[in-house]
Amino acid sequence: MRRPTVIIGLLFLGLVLAPRAEAALTYHDRHFLFTIAPPAAWNGGETLLTYEGFPIDVPAGVLSGTGTLPPGVVRQTSTGWNREAIAATIRTEIAAEYDREAGAVTISRSSGAVVFDGVGMPGQKVDIEAAVELTIAALEGAADRVTLPMIATPPTVTVNDPELRAQGITELVTIGESDYSNSPVNRVHNINVGLKRFNGHIIPKDSVFSFVGVLGPVDAAAGYRQELVIKGDKTVPDYGGGLCQISSTAYRGIWEYGFPIVQRKNHSYSVSHYFPQGTDATIYPPNVDMKFTNDSPGALLIQTYAADDEAYFLFYGTKDERQAEVVGPFLWDRVAAPPDRTELTTDLAPGEKKKVGSAVPGVKAQWYRLIDRPGQARVIETVFSHYAARPNYTQVGVTSIELPVSGSGGALTDEMPTWFAGD
Repeated sequence: MRRPTVIIGLLFLGLVLAPRAEAALTYHDRHFLFTIAPPAAWNGGETLLTYEGFPIDVPAGVLSGTGTLPPGVVRQTSTGWNREAIAATIRTEIAAEYDREAGAVTISRSSGAVVFDGVGMPGQKVDIEAAVELTIAALEGAADRVTLPMIATPPTVTVNDPELRAQGITELVTIGESDYSNSPVNRVHNINVGLKRFNGHIIPKDSVFSFVGVLGPVDAAAGYRQELVIKGDKTVPDYGGGLCQISSTAYRGIWEYGFPIVQRKNHSYSVSHYFPQGTDATIYPPNVDMKFTNDSPGALLIQTYAADDEAYFLFYGTKDERQAEVVGPFLWDRVAAPPDRTELTTDLAPGEKKKVGSAVPGVKAQWYRLIDRPGQARVIETVFSHYAARPNYTQVGVTSIELPVSGSGGALTDEMPTWFAGD
C-alpha cells in the first residue's frame, strides 16, 4: 500500500517551487503530514585548505600560533550535509510515531455473523536511508515536499469461510485512519457505538456503499449520547455528535485507494479532529451522505477498530493493479474569524449565556488524486473544500419584552441557514 516515490513538488501541475534555504520540509504519506524545520545540525560542511584552487593537507603545526596561513593557501568551507543528523531527526520526529508492526486476522462466521480474531493492520516502516537521500535532494533542489519512502509489510489474513473467499475476500485492500484524541467523553462513546454498526458489513462488487444507509437511526434508542454537532451556523449538542469521525475515517481509506467517490461533502468550517483540511467527509442523516462505488474485483468486507484514540476502517477483498496517490493540501484564501456575535433569545433564562460557536478562520483547500491503471492514461482528480470563517457566537437569555423585533424572529443575527453539516 505504501511505496517509495520521488520528491513531489508541483511539477505535474506545471509549477515549480522556488528553493528556500531555510524553508521547512513537509514529509507526506497519503494524508499523513510531518513538517520539519531543518536544524543547524543538518549542515555538515567542512573547512578545506586549497593552494591555487587545489585541496591540500597542511600539518597542524604550520597553523599553530597566530593561525595565519602560508602565502597562496586559502581556507574554504565546503557545502555538505550531515546524513547522521538528518537520519536521527527523521527517526525521532517521524519513524518513532509512524512505524508499526504488521498484524494478523482470522475471519470466519458464527451463527451467520462475520467474526474477526485479531486485526489485519498493515505494517509500515520509514526507509530511513532513502528518506535521507530524498531530504538532501529537496534541500538542494526546488522542492519543499518529500514523499515518505515506506517499507510496507502486509498483514496475515486468513479467511476460513468458503462463502467469503468465493466473494473475493482474501486480503487487505485498504485502510482508513483518523485521530480523535482530546475528544469529550460523549464523543468517544458515540464513535465506539458507530464503529460497531459497520464491523462485518459486506459491500458487494459493483455496488454503491452508503454510509448513512448502513449507519441506521441516530438517536438515544440506538445508544447514542448528545454531543456537539454543526447545525447551520451553530455548534450545539445533538444525538450522535462525533459520527463524522467515522465517516471521515472510512472515506480516507477508499479515497486513498482510488475507489470512485459518489458523494462527499466537507464540513462547513474547519474542525481540528479532521486535519489536514480536505480529508473529511461530513454526514447528517438523511440529508448528507458519504458514498462510493466498489469497482474492485470482488466484494469488500469491513472491519472497524479503535485503540489509543485512533479509529480504523479495514477493507478486505481483492486488490487490482490500480495505483493511487493523493497530494495536498494546497491552501489559499485564508480568512480571519469574524467579530464576536451575540444573539438574544427567550430559549434561555434571562441573563443566562450559552456559547454556540467558537472562532475559526476560513480557508479553501484542494487535494489532487492521481490514479494509474495498466494500459490507461493517468487520471488526475481534484477534491475541493471550502471552510467558512466562524465567530465566537454567544446566546444571551432575555424576556420576551426585551427581545427586539426583526426578520430573524428577534435574534440580533442574520437568518439561520436551514441545511445541516454534522460534526
